[in-house]
Amino acid sequence: MYDKPVEVKVWSPHWAPYACFTRPEMKAERVTYPAMTPSAARGVLEAIFWKPQFTWHVQEIVVLKPIKYFSILRNEVNTRASDRAASGWEQNGGGFNASDDRAQRNTLALRDVEYIIRAHPILKPGVTEDAAKYRDQFRRRVERGQCYAQPYLGCREFTASFGPVGGDEVPESGTMEFGRMLYDLAFAPGASGAATPRFFNAGIKNGVMTIPRWEEVMSAA
Repeated sequence: MYDKPVEVKVWSPHWAPYACFTRPEMKAERVTYPAMTPSAARGVLEAIFWKPQFTWHVQEIVVLKPIKYFSILRNEVNTRASDRAASGWEQNGGGFNASDDRAQRNTLALRDVEYIIRAHPILKPGVTEDAAKYRDQFRRRVERGQCYAQPYLGCREFTASFGPVGGDEVPESGTMEFGRMLYDLAFAPGASGAATPRFFNAGIKNGVMTIPRWEEVMSAA
């Protein structure tokens, strides 16, 4: 069905060795999944190379380092940024005081992570170009260290480094069931922006997480 997938190695840099792939059922405080989610992997791929002619299907996520957790207490604001509020301050004066809207929240995150992402560009209906064109462009960008935006590991403040796969990487030898993991959001037709989270049964076998296709996840919902 597929040609050989593209590969990219992603890791947390030594100066910020953190990652957090937040479980959506945890509302008040962030709790990470044990490994990178397919949606987070797709975000890394799109930060490196994105075109409207295709979408990324993540086929496998390879865990290269032991799963290690750590906890951090951070100050966060409760209110989301709002264009309407900003426009009101511009017209009527005022502003946002973070100290009045601040709360301390605990984050259970991951430390010192490293993954290999294997994926395929899936052409959208009506696109007649060969997918090999996009695979080659992606590989060249990875070799050069080019990206449209800085990739990150779940949270934007947890920067990701990336590079080509060397071929001597050794996956974790363990096998572990993660349970239900977020696959992606299914957006409703139109411009309402309403979205429904979709999940799949995740786990690693000898360090490799195999990702189902979107059609399989939707048929099982």
